[in-house]
Amino acid sequence: MKIGLFAVGRLKAGPEKDLAARYLDRFAKAGPAIGLEAGRMTEIAESRASSSDTRKREEGAQLLKSLPDAGLLILLDERGKHLESPDFANLIGGFRDQGKREMTIAIGGADGLDPDLHARADAVICLGRMTWPHQLVRILIAEQLYRTVTILSGHPYHRV
Repeated sequence: MKIGLFAVGRLKAGPEKDLAARYLDRFAKAGPAIGLEAGRMTEIAESRASSSDTRKREEGAQLLKSLPDAGLLILLDERGKHLESPDFANLIGGFRDQGKREMTIAIGGADGLDPDLHARADAVICLGRMTWPHQLVRILIAEQLYRTVTILSGHPYHRV
């Protein structure tokens, strides 16, 4: 199953981009052995609309256009379900085991994600109760994807 990322906002060169790339590279190298592949990374500019609702709607429309046909959609939202790393790994592993071919994990912009996307989403998850800047969210989700591979393959990277 290919797993891609969609992000509102672009990462500039620097330590955040380097760290996210490091974890995504680890995921890309380790994932194929257990049926997980790195998909494409789609970055869009934040909408310049004057209202929050319009910005979210415009950004959501771009997300929907970028989704592969019949692809899964996972939203990262502060009101989403709180998962521990093994639960996240099991969610992804379960989709893979069902024969799903593509998944996109979406990171919203400063205003969040369009509420209409929730109806389309296959899962809405939260990375914690705190609000994180999108640069750090990319690092967090990239690390969790690598951690998912290690959990599903029985590698000792994840210790409890």
